[in-house]
Amino acid sequence: MASDGQVVAVLGAGSTMGFPMAQNMLKAGIEVRAWNRSPDKAAPLEQDGAQVCGSPGDAVKTAAIVVTMLANTDAVVETMRSALERLDEGAVWVQMSTIGEQGTEQCIEIARHHGVAFVDAPVLGTKQPAHDGKLVVLASGAEELRERVQPVFDAVGQKTMWIDSAPGASTRLKLVANSWVLTVTEGAAETIALAEGLGLDPSLLFEAIDGGALDLPYLRIKGKAMIDRNFEPMFRLDLAAKDARLVADAAERSNLDLPMFRAIAQRMTLGAKEHGDKDMAATYLTCTPRRD
Repeated sequence: MASDGQVVAVLGAGSTMGFPMAQNMLKAGIEVRAWNRSPDKAAPLEQDGAQVCGSPGDAVKTAAIVVTMLANTDAVVETMRSALERLDEGAVWVQMSTIGEQGTEQCIEIARHHGVAFVDAPVLGTKQPAHDGKLVVLASGAEELRERVQPVFDAVGQKTMWIDSAPGASTRLKLVANSWVLTVTEGAAETIALAEGLGLDPSLLFEAIDGGALDLPYLRIKGKAMIDRNFEPMFRLDLAAKDARLVADAAERSNLDLPMFRAIAQRMTLGAKEHGDKDMAATYLTCTPRRD
């Protein structure tokens, strides 16, 4: 059910993740005000009952909850700074973008400076889980805010994990989870390239590991995309490269020597220069040339 008739502003409502999340809020009966930098990408939400606004300030006016789902820290900070003066007293900022430790710390400080309640709530999942309302919400924030924001999380996700009362903990868990997603994707790319380079049909790999401890659904999903050269974006490589850099930065900040994450960040950043709009599986294309 909706958050007791409260208005929810979704900033970034035309993004790959923000659009289906806004749709699912509307389906749950939540009143949504939507804004996106490219207005045409959010415009179809009007057909679902959203009010599409021309500026972040217009979107957040009278909103009880503001959700940010934007590409990076700069976009989140710039958008919220333009909207903060229009926020009603008592509004809650729910930051659901993946922006890493430093970005989250910056948002926490902005919220504190303006006296805005803040919930750190990145999500696990890509385009299809977002469409299906089956994201996993990783949340951290004050106990007294949880009941207010939970209807939003229930609308977009199949599970909410409350990690801590202090914002920031859920972003750290998101980095850990992302490190595994990125490892599997890059590992699949190089493994399939190796199989092909050795003159083997890479599908033999999946036959060899079928049903065993080495089998992994996500490996199969990304591996099939690489074998088929199907890079329709479920999660773009440029965003994956950004996430990989956030993981590498977090490791460095914690004085950890994790060279694999540095290598993945470098590799995906290289691939994103040419294939950034393709799915993250396109990191494979930096390993071996495309088949004719």
